[in-house]
Amino acid sequence: MSKQAKTLNTEELRRVLDYTATRKHSIRNRALVLMSFYSGCRVGELSSLTYADVVDDEGKVRDEIRLKAENTKTKEARIVFVNAKLKKELQQYANVYKPLDSKLKFFYSQKRNSNGYNANTLTQFFHYLYKRAGVFGASSHSGRRTFITNLANKGVSVRLLASLAGHRNISTTQAYIDVNDDMKRRAVELV
Repeated sequence: MSKQAKTLNTEELRRVLDYTATRKHSIRNRALVLMSFYSGCRVGELSSLTYADVVDDEGKVRDEIRLKAENTKTKEARIVFVNAKLKKELQQYANVYKPLDSKLKFFYSQKRNSNGYNANTLTQFFHYLYKRAGVFGASSHSGRRTFITNLANKGVSVRLLASLAGHRNISTTQAYIDVNDDMKRRAVELV
């Protein structure tokens, strides 16, 4: 099994967000990072989202984002539930980025005549973003792993986590959960 993507703690995520705030495209980059950490979407799923997938006809971010089967790793459609924190972040981005065609990608890229990121260019985006923010060992999968680990820490069942993550097998989900000393400390206090 290859080395797993690093899960980020609150301080590391803050460092990444502080870094994005000082750079070009800061609103888009913040929305991208938080979408990864608050939804658990895979990079291929993030890169496939269209504006219409995320924003309704009134310009409001949807409570549920429907991922099409062809855009998921398992080739099964699923719903991404948008929590209040993420909805607020995505709305700030949607308020400043309004493409003429709602079928265009939700996350634009800087490349001229490009319809947003593809999975590879978004993977590279995350790689360089984490590196420049000084968070080492993180990758495009870090947000997803952190999402699953954080929910597991809060007692969410592995079956529910598997459903949220779009995993067919709970063993896949279990491999995502990062066990650390803080979790162990809290666990023994439950006895």
